[in-house]
Amino acid sequence: MEEKIEKVVQWLRDQVKEANVKGLLVGVSGGLDSAVVANLIKLAVPEHSLGVIMPLDSSPDSVTHAEKVIEKCGIDTITIDLSETHKVMYNQIQEKLKQKNEWQEINDQLSNANLRARLRMSTAYALATNYNYLVVGTDNASEWYTGYFTKYGDGGVDILPIVEFTKQEVREMARALGVPDEVVNKKPSADLWEGQTDEAEMGTTYDKIDAFLKGEEIPAHDQEVIEKMHQRTEHKRKAANQFRFQN
Repeated sequence: MEEKIEKVVQWLRDQVKEANVKGLLVGVSGGLDSAVVANLIKLAVPEHSLGVIMPLDSSPDSVTHAEKVIEKCGIDTITIDLSETHKVMYNQIQEKLKQKNEWQEINDQLSNANLRARLRMSTAYALATNYNYLVVGTDNASEWYTGYFTKYGDGGVDILPIVEFTKQEVREMARALGVPDEVVNKKPSADLWEGQTDEAEMGTTYDKIDAFLKGEEIPAHDQEVIEKMHQRTEHKRKAANQFRFQN
């Protein structure tokens, strides 16, 4: 794992050089993946790495864990609370739709959650522009394959350093990097609503997804869930379609 970490760190340095930027930035949520990425970018560009904490009606544990990650790895940090910004924006959207009798209550939770992710990424890019940094993503192989990320939210980034690693490999990397135990061992959650966990929302577990990606046999139900998620989210992994005139 130490060898893999060294290769990722060197790759990050190469990305900084190729993009002609000063450094790297990541949103630190208090979860495992962002903790690992925060440590990696700190190793890659110690003087030009930034961890951004963006509370948005977040659970107290998430903020506490994010702060512990920042303190442990020593990365520069800035905290921007987006709770009020989100409330004003989403209330206005909801109000306008209700006035037109076009508000779909069944889609409210997902729409609200996706706006949260996109507000965070917009904030990250505003900061990245200020510092001339790249925005670094936190998606791992399991999330990427299943499409378990928000398009133009946590999926809207410049580079993806851990997208080749399964959740278990990311956890092993976290231990090697010295990520706090409570972050390594916590239930994965995007913290998009109270009590939300990744695995409950997906309908399968990261262990099952990891095993599937390794070509191992898993229960038929889990395989069906994983394959359906992959098919349904194919558009997330592709660039936007472009119209072209045919001569």
